[in-house]
Amino acid sequence: MNKDIQAYNNTQSAEDSENCNLLAEKITRNLQKAENKICHAHPVWFLDGNPIVGYSRQESRLEFDILEWSGF
Repeated sequence: MNKDIQAYNNTQSAEDSENCNLLAEKITRNLQKAENKICHAHPVWFLDGNPIVGYSRQESRLEFDILEWSGF
């Protein structure tokens, strides 16, 4: 796993950290050709430079997003 994404996951509560690690593993396994990094302070996976999927911790929940735009 990307060390910056692992660091992000480690800053979460124990339950959220476990869920973040699970999300990262499943996303990486299913998007093997995707680049992954922290973007706008959250883990994001990119295909051909376009953001595809990411997750973030919001005030009351862990949020998983399928990203629908090309580029930022």
